[in-house]
Amino acid sequence: MVVIGQQHQIHQPRADHPRSTHTHNPTMAPPAIVHLPNGHNLSVTPVFGGLYFKSVDAHNHQNIFPPGWTITIESEDNEHPITPGADSELPGAPRYRVHSYRQPSLQSDHLFISSISNPPNERTPSQFPASSPTRQIAMMLWATLYWYFQQPEPDAKMTNSTSQGTAEAGRPKGEWRININREGVFRGKQLMQKLERMGLIATEDSAVGTSLDPNTPDGWSAMFVSRRHFWQLDPRIYLFTSNPQVNSALVSHTHLDSRPDSPALGVPSSRPDSIVDNAGPVTATGGNHGLWTPPGQFKSSSHLPTFYPPAPAQYIFTDNVRHPLRPKPPRQGETFYTRYIPSLGEYLSFRVASLSKRPVQHIGPVSDPTPSASPLRASASASDSHVPTIGTLNHEMSDGDLLHKWMNDERVAYSWGEQGPLSHQEEFLKAGLTNKHSIPVIGCFDGKPFGYFEIYWVKEDRLGSYLGYQVADYDRGLHVLVGEQKFRGPHRVKVWLSALVHFCFLADARTETVMLEPRVDNTK
Repeated sequence: MVVIGQQHQIHQPRADHPRSTHTHNPTMAPPAIVHLPNGHNLSVTPVFGGLYFKSVDAHNHQNIFPPGWTITIESEDNEHPITPGADSELPGAPRYRVHSYRQPSLQSDHLFISSISNPPNERTPSQFPASSPTRQIAMMLWATLYWYFQQPEPDAKMTNSTSQGTAEAGRPKGEWRININREGVFRGKQLMQKLERMGLIATEDSAVGTSLDPNTPDGWSAMFVSRRHFWQLDPRIYLFTSNPQVNSALVSHTHLDSRPDSPALGVPSSRPDSIVDNAGPVTATGGNHGLWTPPGQFKSSSHLPTFYPPAPAQYIFTDNVRHPLRPKPPRQGETFYTRYIPSLGEYLSFRVASLSKRPVQHIGPVSDPTPSASPLRASASASDSHVPTIGTLNHEMSDGDLLHKWMNDERVAYSWGEQGPLSHQEEFLKAGLTNKHSIPVIGCFDGKPFGYFEIYWVKEDRLGSYLGYQVADYDRGLHVLVGEQKFRGPHRVKVWLSALVHFCFLADARTETVMLEPRVDNTK
C-alpha cells in the first residue's frame, strides 16, 4: 500500500482536505517521552516522513533498544474511495485515498518500521544478540504499539450501507485496530510469519494461499493488531534485558526465606524490610539505574524470551458462526511435524500440500544412514554422508499427480467421491489451500508420500452445525486418506492417526477434542 520512498509531512494537515477546519486542529502531538513497563524511556519526535523513536537511555550499558527507529503511519480516507481503474485493480492496491497520519483512526491506519538507526560508532555496545533480529524487531514493534494505543481513542461508531440510516447513537461499534504493512523492515521473507506466530500480529486470512513464491506478500498483506489483543499481551514476552541486571528494581527470583505463616506478636521478623536479591538490598531512588526482568515463565539465563503462549483469543463470524480468529498455517510444502517411529524404524512427517507442478523435495530426517544402500537416497550428495540422518528425496510425482492417482483409486473414490481428470484434483487442491478453516496435508514415511489429510477447525465446519454447543472453540477434526497400498494396515493407522492427534494438541494448548467422522458404512 505504501512504498518506503514516499515522504509525507505529518505536522500540519492539508488545507484542502475535507477534515481540515479552522475551528479544530487535527494535528496530533505525540508525547515527548514514552515510559515502558521495564523502566526504559523512549522519545517520540515527528520527522519528515514519519515518527522517530529514540532511546533516551542510549548511554546506559543495559539499554535494550537500538539508538532509534523511524516508523511510517498513513491513513486511508474512507470518505473518498478511488475510482475503479487499471491501477486500482492491482493486487494490494488501496481502495481509498491515502493521506498522512494526523490522529488515530478506527481501522484505517497503516504502520510499518521504515528504518532502524545503527550505532554511531563501534564503541557503542550492541545489546542485542546477533542471532535474534526477529525478537529485536518484535520488541521495537511492541514499543511502538505501546505508544500508539495510548493516543486519543477514535470514534468507535461505524457507518456502512446497513447502518447509515440508523441513528448515530444506535450504530454498531467497531474494534480499534492498526494495520501492519509488509513494507520497510517488515519485508523480510519470514518476518511477518514469525511475528504472527509470536502472537504479536494477526490476520483474518487464515488460509495457506495459492502463491508458490515464498517472497510474495500474498496472504501476509492484511496483518493487524487490535487494541484489545495488544493489551492482553504480556510485556515480559517482548521486553527483555540482554545482560544480567545486578541492581534490579524488582526481584528476578523467588525468595527462599518466605514465611510459611503470619508473624507472631513481639517476635522479630527474619526477613528484611527491603526487597533483597543476590546483590543486596535495593534502595528507592529517583534515577533509573537499569532495567529489570520480572520473574515468571519468560525468564531465562540468556535474558531472552523462551516461551510464547497462545495468542489472545479474537473472535470473528463465518456464515453466522462466531469462532476464534485462526492462526495462519505454514506455507505450501513446509514440513510442520516430524517424529521417529521405533516400531517401524522410519520417520513420519507431515507437510502442507503444494500446487507446484514439480515434485516437492523432502528435506528432513530419514531412517537409512547409508546413502548407497537405499534407492530413495540415490540422489544424495557425498556431503550428506557426514550427516546420515538428513536426506533430500526426489520423487517423480507432484502433489497434484499424487492426488490424481489416489482419488481415482476405487477404494478411495468410494469414500471421497473426487475421482476425475487431473484438472479436477488441481481444483480440489486449490480449494483446500484457499480454505480459511482447513489445512491440506501430505503424509510421508521416510520422505515418501503415502496419504492426504485435512486438519480443520470443527467450530466453523459443517460438522459443528450438527454438534452445536458440544463443540468447543478450539476443537479440531480430521479427514484422512491413505493412497499407497503398502502403507495401509492397522499397524500404520495407529501411527499416523496418533501423530495427527498429537499435532492438533501441540498446535494450540486450548484444543480439548480431536474428532474423526468416518462413513456410517465404514465397518473398519
